[in-house]
Amino acid sequence: MKFVSFFCLLAALTVAAANAQVDFTGEWAPLYHEDGPERGPGPELGDYTEFPINDAARMRADSYDADRISVVQEYQCRPHGADYALRGLGQLRIWRDIDPATQRTTAFHLHFLAWDSERTIYLDDRPHPPDYALHTFQGFSTAVWEGNMLTVTTTNLKANYLRRNGLPRSDKAILTEHWTKHGDYLTITTVIEDPVFLTEPLVRSDNWYIDPGQHIGIFGCEYAAEVPKPEGAVPHHLPGANTNLREFANWYGLPFEATRGGAETLYPEYRSKITPYNPPAKCTRYCNCTSLFNCNVDSR
Repeated sequence: MKFVSFFCLLAALTVAAANAQVDFTGEWAPLYHEDGPERGPGPELGDYTEFPINDAARMRADSYDADRISVVQEYQCRPHGADYALRGLGQLRIWRDIDPATQRTTAFHLHFLAWDSERTIYLDDRPHPPDYALHTFQGFSTAVWEGNMLTVTTTNLKANYLRRNGLPRSDKAILTEHWTKHGDYLTITTVIEDPVFLTEPLVRSDNWYIDPGQHIGIFGCEYAAEVPKPEGAVPHHLPGANTNLREFANWYGLPFEATRGGAETLYPEYRSKITPYNPPAKCTRYCNCTSLFNCNVDSR
């Protein structure tokens, strides 16, 4: 009887462990109810709010000129990094590898519409490569189960951006993700630690819903000379010469200092320092932005 009970207990524990592995496979469509204006039409120039950046990141962003994408062909088909790909435009497909001997998931694969980017997340206990190994836009990802939550760690990322207005993210960054599934919804919370440009971790979240009828097309990207510029030109702004930086503050009636980012601006106590605050009498910009289709520039 004790022998039978032992194996019943062992079987129950095995089933419990297997049940903790959630299947994230499927066609996932993005929800843009979080940070809609930033992820749709794009962030405002000079908007560094909600980012714990340091002076080096601020200077890099101040010098950025969006014409760089049109002029420097190497930038035109540069894909999102793994951290920003989850926030970018387009759908997501997830599928998995299963070990036939153990029936355990050994890897998840991701395909994004934007730039046809693909990423692999390993669950087979392999180690991360050293820092001097190859860095890629999607990096090197491994994951472990914490109950029914999948925690993903990504290293070896190429330098990229935190926000599409020039806020940088270095190749020293480490990305941690927490995947949770609630019925037909997927929430991925990301934590970015960057010793070069951030003074504390940057935490964001993105949501998706299952869409069985979804069909992801081919993104396709071709380099092209879009505007005439001298060979070797790189559009930029010298320190103190970017006249666009105050546009965001002026539009929303904010003190310029409040738009410059930094860890202090993340916390509620900072609101007492936003003086003077003179918001416009009526919202006229991104007032009803909950999806890509109603993110109007002028909502009057």
